Amino acid sequence: MSVTSRYREAWEGFWREAPEEQGAVFWDAEPALTTGPHLALFEPYLTEPGLPMVDLGCGNGTQTRFLADRFPHVVGADLSAAAVEHARRADPAGQATYRVLDFAAKNETETLHAELGDANVYLRGVLHQAEPDDRQRMVDSVAALLGEHGRAFLVELSEAAKPVLLGLAQRPAGPPPKLAPVFRHGIAPGEVADESVPRHVRAAGLTVLASGELPLTTTEFGADGTRIKLPSKWLVAGRAG
Repeated sequence: MSVTSRYREAWEGFWREAPEEQGAVFWDAEPALTTGPHLALFEPYLTEPGLPMVDLGCGNGTQTRFLADRFPHVVGADLSAAAVEHARRADPAGQATYRVLDFAAKNETETLHAELGDANVYLRGVLHQAEPDDRQRMVDSVAALLGEHGRAFLVELSEAAKPVLLGLAQRPAGPPPKLAPVFRHGIAPGEVADESVPRHVRAAGLTVLASGELPLTTTEFGADGTRIKLPSKWLVAGRAG
């Protein structure tokens, strides 16, 4: 099975309209505030850091390029062809490679694993935006990419993020400018129960090796001038043993 056409079209529409410049999208914060802190948590659990690194849901590739500065072979993968084109344009030197991938579709993920072998995976804020029925298939795909030797870092908005987002969406002046297109294209963030991500991970045959909480930094600022950060939970997963 693959994602619904409505979901795919929503992302295509969003990325076709998204500005080119880094930081113009709500979640496209600079890597020093996002992937950098995540790597500090992730790297101690990489038993084979030389494996390919796959940035699932790479969007315009800001975080992918950061990963490509630190790992020898990085692949950015996204459902949206428009997003992948953004990423390629922003990476004229070809630091990373990019491909369109529906990772709710088992055959597409298996094809990528056949090409790369076992890989490490970075997945930031993707599951909560997916259809609930797709989430287990997506985590199953992460497990397929890891194989026996890879490790995955997953970070998702926690339940505590929902009231924050609702408050932003319901402001008298409307949602912040960078959040408005997300809602306009029907990509309103969904609620993921805090226990559901580790449950999906275990159901995929993986072991949770570490977990914790860390705010997910956005590119928007509140009325008081402080940067908007959303509560999130992270975990590292891999095969036991």
